[in-house]
Amino acid sequence: MSVPENQDASALVDVAAYEAWLFDMDGVLTKTAAVHAAAWKLAFDDFLTREAASSATTFVPFDVEADYEKYVDGEPREDGVRNFLASRGIVLPEGAEGDSPDTRSVEGLGNRKNALVLEVMKRDGVAVFEGVVALVSELRRRGVKVGVISASENTKAALQSAGILHLFDAVVDGHTVKDRKLRGKPAPDSFLEGARILDVQPGHAVVLEDALAGVAAGRAGKFALVIGVDHHDATAAHDYADQLRAHGADVVVTNLTQLLG
Repeated sequence: MSVPENQDASALVDVAAYEAWLFDMDGVLTKTAAVHAAAWKLAFDDFLTREAASSATTFVPFDVEADYEKYVDGEPREDGVRNFLASRGIVLPEGAEGDSPDTRSVEGLGNRKNALVLEVMKRDGVAVFEGVVALVSELRRRGVKVGVISASENTKAALQSAGILHLFDAVVDGHTVKDRKLRGKPAPDSFLEGARILDVQPGHAVVLEDALAGVAAGRAGKFALVIGVDHHDATAAHDYADQLRAHGADVVVTNLTQLLG
């Protein structure tokens, strides 16, 4: 079910009925999804331009809308590189974690994208969506545990820059995914790890996600409630809310304030 803008979802979602809420970061808490999409485009387009020149093929740029949502949104960085390049029939050597941003490898291309994101975060800071502080503060007031589950290795830096890191009881980020060898979304591993850290069963917890892979992960993990967050421009040509529901969202909201009643 979708909740129209300016209407509350409190009749559908009781914020006190669950033991924990697990939030994705980019596109749910922070306005960094656009930053990530732009960084991916710069990194991929530069790479694709060089590949086209060396192979005498036609350069086809990275599509910020279709390619971002389909291949990299919500994925660990290396998986995003592999997913998108596979769609273009390109396979790169894995490389090493410390590869320079100019190295022709999965790690090198991922590091190029990461460097671009860090530049923007340092220059512009990180903004949060309306309702984030109010909702998380209300959950904490009611004794509900709250965690952040993100594939980004810059999760803590972004939350710190946004001034909200202190609000959360647990953070599962890209480093956690690597260190504990968790599968990326749409596998439920990272959300299940967050529930484990908070000592809560999935059947007593809520997942909030804006990415299709993330919503699918919440459903695969058998969480009690999966809330799709559609922060897309209302004038967008495609109905993203329908896609969120198709991937497993029980409820779709366009603003987190709708959950406060």
